[in-house]
Amino acid sequence: MAGSICIFGDSLTKGVVFDSVLKKYTLLKNCFANLIKNSANVAVKNYSKFGSTVSKGLEMLYRHQDELKNYDYIALEFGGNDCDYNWAEVSAAPDQPHQPKTPVSLFIQKYTEMINVVRRGGSQPVLLSLPPIDAKRYFAWISRGLNADNILRWLGDVEHIYRWHEMYNLAVCRLAKDSGVPLIDISSVFLGTKGYQKLLCEDGIHPNEEGHKLISRTIESTIRQYQNAYAS
Repeated sequence: MAGSICIFGDSLTKGVVFDSVLKKYTLLKNCFANLIKNSANVAVKNYSKFGSTVSKGLEMLYRHQDELKNYDYIALEFGGNDCDYNWAEVSAAPDQPHQPKTPVSLFIQKYTEMINVVRRGGSQPVLLSLPPIDAKRYFAWISRGLNADNILRWLGDVEHIYRWHEMYNLAVCRLAKDSGVPLIDISSVFLGTKGYQKLLCEDGIHPNEEGHKLISRTIESTIRQYQNAYAS
């Protein structure tokens, strides 16, 4: 794994963080994509978009499909927005059923299509697993200005948010294995860090600058492993 990488993903790969001082989302200059570009001698093109789901990512991929052959690897990272809900609707009607932005079966279907598009386009897909979230902080974040008791009643318990997010992450990992696609395991390096919550922003879901440094080191380590494998 070397040369050039094109990234399609959501706010994580875009480098979006929540600035607790400015109280708004901003772009991190030292996001992991920029760190890799500057330190690993790898050309990086980033088509990630804030709020992107796998469906929006697929649309973007088709839009740029003629460019795919120009990159050695196409990195894909989705799931964080797909598993999310319209929390205002949940707050207003906690006794009603609600669907995530992308039901998991459709998520797998669309993600599989992305992999096939990349392969047909003449490049190698690579999947990124998701960093874990902090359920308590994320619950506080999504319930701002809403009826937190109603949302909690619908969830059953706060940690359900973590488990639901992890279900999509496991779907990504299974898809990589079943499709024979390389997986860069972001999840394990976060979970292996004591108090990984300190690597997340105030919202409990976006990695902060230290989190991006960890992601960068993980991807660079994977790149070196592939380089050594090809050299031997």
